[in-house]
Amino acid sequence: MSELPLTELPQAGTVPDSNLDYQDFFENGAIALHLVSADGLILHANKAEFDLLGYRPEDYIGHDIAEFYPDRDVIVDIWSRLSRGEKIARYPARLRASDGSIKHVELTSSGHFRDGKLVNTRCFTVDVTDLERTRKELRRQDNTYHQILDGLPVAIYTTDQNGIITYYNRAAADLAGREPQVGKDKWCVTFKLFTTDGKELPHDECPMAITLKENRPVRDQQAVAQRPDGSFFPFMPYPTPLRDEQGRLVGAVNMLLDLTDRQRAEETRQHLSAIVESSFDAIISKDLNAIIKSWNRGAEKLFGYSASEAIGKSVTMLIPDDHLDEEPRILERLRRGERVDTYETIRRRKDGSLVPVSLTISPVRNATGQIVGASKIARDITSARENEQRIRTLMREVNHRVKNQYSVILSMIRETNKRSETPRQFESQVRERIMALSRSHDLLVSADWKGAAISELLAAQAQPFPRGEIINMSGPSFVLGPNAVQYLGIAFHELATNSAKYGVLSGDDGQISVTWSITGSGAKRLFHLTWAETDGPRVGTIAHGGFGSVVLKRVAPEAVGGHGNLEYGPQGITWNLEAPLAGVDPSVANQD
Repeated sequence: MSELPLTELPQAGTVPDSNLDYQDFFENGAIALHLVSADGLILHANKAEFDLLGYRPEDYIGHDIAEFYPDRDVIVDIWSRLSRGEKIARYPARLRASDGSIKHVELTSSGHFRDGKLVNTRCFTVDVTDLERTRKELRRQDNTYHQILDGLPVAIYTTDQNGIITYYNRAAADLAGREPQVGKDKWCVTFKLFTTDGKELPHDECPMAITLKENRPVRDQQAVAQRPDGSFFPFMPYPTPLRDEQGRLVGAVNMLLDLTDRQRAEETRQHLSAIVESSFDAIISKDLNAIIKSWNRGAEKLFGYSASEAIGKSVTMLIPDDHLDEEPRILERLRRGERVDTYETIRRRKDGSLVPVSLTISPVRNATGQIVGASKIARDITSARENEQRIRTLMREVNHRVKNQYSVILSMIRETNKRSETPRQFESQVRERIMALSRSHDLLVSADWKGAAISELLAAQAQPFPRGEIINMSGPSFVLGPNAVQYLGIAFHELATNSAKYGVLSGDDGQISVTWSITGSGAKRLFHLTWAETDGPRVGTIAHGGFGSVVLKRVAPEAVGGHGNLEYGPQGITWNLEAPLAGVDPSVANQD
């Protein structure tokens, strides 16, 4: 074997002393060695080689080297390189041992040439099976680690000690709105960064950069990122250094917590809180033990307790003794998840006074959907009840007044029918008299049915007639009651109608004066009214026995508890009415 070239030596530090026999070193050394002929047959192997693979010399020497390589392409590549005169160093390969197991090795080899032709090759073999097993386990762990991170819904990425991104998960790309470039992008996966007050934040000043530069975690530093599409999102980063066994910084990991939903929820909470706080209604929340948890300004105004006085107390402090049974029933229904309809009840203020309220009760649930309390909206219905009572009273009054008007209208129809010669005349007269009644009604409506001044009533009834504005009115300021307005309105209409047909309003001469006064004192006060026409056409009579005469002599006077007198003069008529003051204005009479 001394003729074999042994020029390739082991790694530095293992070279034998120059005085030792090289042949003995390679034969008995710890490094596995084999020699292969130019045609690929194994010529020689040392003890370490046999120990590595477990073959007997007769099962190994003289065999084609390719028989022991399970990967055909690997031995072809190695032999091709050596044949070209290349040297290989720490070439990874696999060898099949005698027991069928596979050894992971690294090969260092070179060829021996003579006259340009390959004579043989010498190969040093280092067993790296345990190292490969460790590498495989590390790769498996790294793969598991990445699978875990890839499956997380939160954005995570890593960098090396210089800030170069080495890994990111799908959530990070989705959040950033871009695909970061591993090995190129630095510090952050985001497109642009801003501080919470809107100032642009350079990437090399971001929390991740600070973590790597100062070798410390960064916490509680919220920021805002912009995506390439222009949209923004607030987030909270959690950069943390990564260190090796000696504590040296080797990189960092960062988790980005998207605050969009949290910020939106906070804005909604603040909005709802502002609505609750500014509500005129009392809005109170309580737990299932009836302890008050929140108290808005509306509750302060309605019940008189401040928030500090109410929160932490039992809601029963608002409930009168005779209504205490309500609360247990409500709480029991809430615990069962039943709906509590809005209902009206009585509650007690801080000063002890009672107030009618309308209660709307809704369950309060925690994050898991469990009912943990209730929200109550209490609305003061004092005014509503008063208005309801007022409306009922008004409806009764309206009903009474409508019936009175029906009576007046029926009387007009009946009396007009008796004195009408033709259906057309009947229709015309009824229409005119109903319109007169309507004008009186309009005055009452505009004054909330409290009455009308005599001057207003006269002007309204004279307005449809020519020269109606010449009527001269004189008397103390006085408001007729609703009943008097309706009946005196009909009387004024009949007087104006007669005047337009036969009297002053039918021509260009004459005048009409209407005067009124009050005489007497106390309950015996009397109301006097006179309609007088002078200097007008000579008038014979007002359709003697007609509807107008009936109204002026009997219907209108009797309606106000008085009596009327109708006189016919050569140049006009005079109508006098005298009635108790209580008959024309009950409100004045009630003051005595």
